[in-house]
Amino acid sequence: MGVSVARIRVLVVDDHRIFAESLAAALAAEPDVDVAAAGSGPAALRCLERGAAEGRRFDVLLVDAELGAAPAGAAAARPVPVDAEGAVDGISLVMGVRRAQPALRTVVLAEKDDPRRAALALQAGASGWVAKDCSLQRLLAVVRGVLRDETHLPPALLTGVLRELTEARRHRTDSERLVESLTPREREVLRCMVAGLGRKAVAERLFLSPHTVRTHMQNVLGKLGVHSTLAAVALARRAGVGPAEPVLPGDVVERGGQPA
Repeated sequence: MGVSVARIRVLVVDDHRIFAESLAAALAAEPDVDVAAAGSGPAALRCLERGAAEGRRFDVLLVDAELGAAPAGAAAARPVPVDAEGAVDGISLVMGVRRAQPALRTVVLAEKDDPRRAALALQAGASGWVAKDCSLQRLLAVVRGVLRDETHLPPALLTGVLRELTEARRHRTDSERLVESLTPREREVLRCMVAGLGRKAVAERLFLSPHTVRTHMQNVLGKLGVHSTLAAVALARRAGVGPAEPVLPGDVVERGGQPA
């Protein structure tokens, strides 16, 4: 009688098809690994959703650090919903799946050492950062390690990542202090701004006049020491301020600073 082997379900996400398929084939040769590949963030999200619906959730996500080639700073302020379409960068994908499937472990595959991006990956919920040219044995050791709740980083990155995380924490503390200077009403307005609501929608949501909302928004910008709604939203997110929920069907949502 054969001995049952616990299978590790791995999803490789990389928009370089040859690399993704080659890595998937190498992993599939292992007796305890089941592997699938996706060529984009939205495709990966669909795979994860399908696996969850079928009762066959993935255990580990291997995602390209440069997936979608999005700007490094964009991911920090933009969580990605599970049903997102369009371009999704690697770090945003980590953030989105971490919220949707907390048990899923994520390892970021990178072509070069980048302390700032590695720190962003850890903040987003990644459990590891590994060079793309590492050996298969090393990658398998990391995959099995993160399933034991280990965190894996190349030794050469440790100092830089710790420095980045310390700096990020300092900025968060400064941002929290500024947010604490707001009145309760101004914080409500700020949460609506984080949700992307326009002035009219904020007025309707909080039962205020548009003129009063405008005054509150100006006060928020002044107290936070910024000159635009986008800057205020970025600072709010650093301070851990979430959006006003839920966004109602009639709400006017702003994109790029203009009402949609």
